[in-house]
Amino acid sequence: QVQLVESGGGLVQAGGSLRLSCAASGRTFNRAAMGWFRQAIGKEREFVAAITWTGGTTYYADSVKGRFTISRDNGKNTLYLQMNSLKPEDTAVYYCACHYSGSYYYTEAYGWWGQGTQVTVSS
Repeated sequence: QVQLVESGGGLVQAGGSLRLSCAASGRTFNRAAMGWFRQAIGKEREFVAAITWTGGTTYYADSVKGRFTISRDNGKNTLYLQMNSLKPEDTAVYYCACHYSGSYYYTEAYGWWGQGTQVTVSS
C-alpha cells in the first residue's frame, strides 16, 4: 500500500512558478513509477508527467513539455513537479499517483492516488 499527500498548490499569476510535492509512505514507492495528473472543472483527469522508479526516464504531456519538470527523491520518499511559465489553462486540481501496471499516460495504470492540491493561475 502507498499513501500519497500532495502540497504546494496555490494562486499564482500567469508566467509564475510553483513547485508541487507529493509525500509518499509505504514500501512500494522506491520501486514504482510515479505520475502527476490534473483535473480542471468540467473536464476529465488528464496526464501531466511521469517518472520511472529510478528517475532515469521522464514523460510529459505536450501541453506542459518545456515548462514542467518532474523529479523524485527516493531517499525522502517524495515526488516533485516544478511548474514554470504557468498559464491560466494550467488551472486544475493536481494529483500524484503511484503506477501499478500499464501505460504511464492513462489513469487506469495507477493504483494509488493522493487527495489533490489546487493550482490556480490568474491572467
